[in-house]
Amino acid sequence: MTRIKICGLTREADVEAAVEAGADAIGFVFYAKSPRAVTPERARVLARLLPPFVTPVGLFVNANDADLQACVEALPNMLVQFHGDEAPADCDRVQRPYLRAARMAPGVDLLDFAARFSNAQAILLDAHVDGYGGGGKVFDWSLVPPSVSSRLVLSGGLNAANVADGIARVRPWAVDVSSGVEVSKGIKSAGLIHEFCSTVRRADAELTR
Repeated sequence: MTRIKICGLTREADVEAAVEAGADAIGFVFYAKSPRAVTPERARVLARLLPPFVTPVGLFVNANDADLQACVEALPNMLVQFHGDEAPADCDRVQRPYLRAARMAPGVDLLDFAARFSNAQAILLDAHVDGYGGGGKVFDWSLVPPSVSSRLVLSGGLNAANVADGIARVRPWAVDVSSGVEVSKGIKSAGLIHEFCSTVRRADAELTR
C-alpha cells in the first residue's frame, strides 16, 4: 500500500480532513520563508488532533541546532524531513529517523545520493525549483533509476489527476502532496484531499490486480 503524506498544513480543519481521508502522515513546514510555515507551538496544537499511527513530519531547510531542538521538543514523535543543503552528518546529528529530499533534475545521480544518505528512512523526490520545494512542479519521472534500493517518496506537483500515473511509473513507497490539494498557499481543500487519497487507493488496487 502506498503511504500518503499531506504536507504544509496550517489549520485544524485541514488536519482533520487529512486524517478523515486516510493520510498516513501530516507535514508541518518549519521554514520561515515558506507561506506554509508554522511555529513549533502552532504545530504542537495541530498535532494534538492526530490519532495514533498518523505520523507528524517536520520539514526543515538548513535549520540550526536550536531550531531543530525546539521543534523536536514540541513534537517528540516527529519524523524529520531535511529539504535543504544538509550533508549526511547534518542529518545524522539530530539522532532521529529522517527523510532526505533530493531535488531531481537532469544530471542528478540518485544512486549516489541514496548511498550517501543511507541512514535515511526514505529519499523524497522533489522537483528542482527556485527555493526549496513547494513549487507545484512535476519533475521528469524517467530520471528515477529502477535500481534504487532506498524507499522512495514521490513528491513535486502531484495532484489527483497525475498521482496514479506517478505510482504506476515510479512505484514509490509513499506519495507527498501539498499544493495539489490547496485552494491557496497553506489553505487546503477537504474535497481535494479526499479526492487525492481516494485516487491513491484506486491506483494501489489497480496494481494488485
